[in-house]
Amino acid sequence: MTIPATLADVVRAIESLYPPRWAEPGDPIGLVVGDPSAEVRKIWFAVDAVQSVVDEAVKADADLLVVHHPLLFRAVSSVAATTPKGRVIHDLISHRVGLYVAHTNADSPPDGVSESMALALGLTDLEPLDPDGADPLDKIATFVPHPDAQRLVDALAAAGAGQIGDYDRCAFLTPGEGTYRPGAAAIPTIGSPGEIEVVDEARVEMVMARHLRGAVVRALRAAHPYEEPAFDVFELAAWSVDRGTGRVGLLSEPVSLREFSESVAAALPPTGVGARVSGDLDRKVQTVAVVGGSGDFMLDAARLRGVDVYVTSDLRHHPASEFREYADAPALVDVPHWSAEWTWLPVAQRALTRALAESGRTIESEVSRICTDPWNYRATGGATQ
Repeated sequence: MTIPATLADVVRAIESLYPPRWAEPGDPIGLVVGDPSAEVRKIWFAVDAVQSVVDEAVKADADLLVVHHPLLFRAVSSVAATTPKGRVIHDLISHRVGLYVAHTNADSPPDGVSESMALALGLTDLEPLDPDGADPLDKIATFVPHPDAQRLVDALAAAGAGQIGDYDRCAFLTPGEGTYRPGAAAIPTIGSPGEIEVVDEARVEMVMARHLRGAVVRALRAAHPYEEPAFDVFELAAWSVDRGTGRVGLLSEPVSLREFSESVAAALPPTGVGARVSGDLDRKVQTVAVVGGSGDFMLDAARLRGVDVYVTSDLRHHPASEFREYADAPALVDVPHWSAEWTWLPVAQRALTRALAESGRTIESEVSRICTDPWNYRATGGATQ
């Protein structure tokens, strides 16, 4: 049985793949336009929510436009239709098309922008160029009478504790004895004021995402049978994960920089300006670093990683010039920003369709082929490229 998907359902599915907490601080991601209760039958994917893309989505009778680049990157005081962005918002609302932005939260994870770009270029053995740490975890430990232990585990799990990968309600219970003496004003669950009490208890331990700490502690206090429950919260050590900035991978065999740069241009959607290359065109390259989007902030990371070539977008003159002065500098291939990030769209389309299907919801979806790169021509003055 197929269950109709609401916009709220789709947003939950997107955010399970690209959680908002992975976004850079201040990045305006998330739902921009739309009623969470509205039904979503068709989703349109694009890099930019520009007018031509909105017109395309409206013509296709799409219910939701999912884009990578924020429409409202900076605060505005008006969305009047007298500006291009205002007109986009008016058209989306008037045609009942939602708008969702997944930006920096979609850059770093598996099935994210940089990994999609690396796969499009044929790289294998991928790992992050600059790995992120795992989402911060805590462990909560408390002590409860044996008969109440499973009920408490249920309450903590309902608040989000005990989630480990595809498993939930994970807990460790250790038997022991607890002892206490209630004060004169206490109202003990077990025992009497002024008398020492010894109780058979279980120590309950569960992990939890650090951002859930407050909710889990509140759930513990609400569900615990004791008037004053004892508990500890430990911050767990961090470790690297398969999420992070950029990707490093291997070509199946070494090729010349000239051959590699031509294969990059062929693998990415074409634009009017193509790719720029810096380096000895005859040097052999095999180890490749990529960063989707503007990537000159990772030049040093690519050099220190010892890769042969670094592929990214929007490299500026001075950082690139200074970079080339290093004897061990990788070659550079600067590709159009839109082309690099477009590679994520079909990956996101498949991932979201699969995530919704797992909950019994089926949607139609399409990836926009409109080139929204702002540069449409490279003037050479007759010079050889």
